[in-house]
Amino acid sequence: MAILTLMILPLAIGFLLDKLLGDPAYLPHPIVGFGKMISFGEKRLNKGRHRMAKGAFLTVGLIMFVYIVSLSFLIVLYQRNHYLAMVLSVILVFFCLAGTTLAQEVRQVFEATDRSLEEGRIQVARIVGRDTSQLNEQQIRTAALETLAENLSDGVIAPLFWFLVLGLPGMLAYKMINTLDSMIGYKNERYKEFGCFAARIDDIANYIPARLTALLMLAVSNKFSKYSFLRQYGTQHASPNSGYPEAALAGILDCRFGGPNVYFGQLIDKPYIGHNNRALNTTDMQKAIQVNQRVEWLMVLVMILIYIMGFL
Repeated sequence: MAILTLMILPLAIGFLLDKLLGDPAYLPHPIVGFGKMISFGEKRLNKGRHRMAKGAFLTVGLIMFVYIVSLSFLIVLYQRNHYLAMVLSVILVFFCLAGTTLAQEVRQVFEATDRSLEEGRIQVARIVGRDTSQLNEQQIRTAALETLAENLSDGVIAPLFWFLVLGLPGMLAYKMINTLDSMIGYKNERYKEFGCFAARIDDIANYIPARLTALLMLAVSNKFSKYSFLRQYGTQHASPNSGYPEAALAGILDCRFGGPNVYFGQLIDKPYIGHNNRALNTTDMQKAIQVNQRVEWLMVLVMILIYIMGFL
């Protein structure tokens, strides 16, 4: 009963809710609460001496806090009312997955770019961290697809992976890790010491999921012939992980990602992923979204099968 109410049903229903609803703007999101906790600690600790140690303390403290509190709460709640524990678990799984909304955003980027260059720049700025004010149409579409591939890993497959390994508390702890990295894991003057531990923890947490994501992308596309391409270009990224899903998608679409971009006023000359610098179009976007959706379904089905086999 426990594996059904705390694992299979929350996973299946939470995933289906994400497919149906995405991230409704009218609902309060727990990840916003994570962000406020990080901001509160950063403002008080990121100053003076020993910033690296302070950043490590905040990072480890918040990750352990989320894991221990959520685990303890779910255990107590399950003992008192396992149906209520299941409902809460469904809601949290739903909030921890971020596949549907980004796919919608990427579709809107392509539609906006088809209307006008300026609309495309404004729309893609919603989902990327780079300076979009000077991007051309090809760069806009490339940025959107790169983000789609990267988000498949850290927005869907990684949370599911940690759900499989450590249950819902592990999934929530991963979301805290990912939020820490997105807020303080930068190499600029303000965060290069304070956020370096958060960035490294995020690299570790995403190491297996990123590579798993890339392999699943090749599997659902029947493109295992691109495995050598994946090995060649998967390391061509500043991140030790993001290059793998991006390389998988570049191989599937037979296109080129990467190249120089401006981040926070600084030109970053990123290596190219792939070699076919052809124009990207709406068909590529549709195919990329289809790949993402198939990978998500495959991952969830495999997880359910693992739970059932373990239960039997």
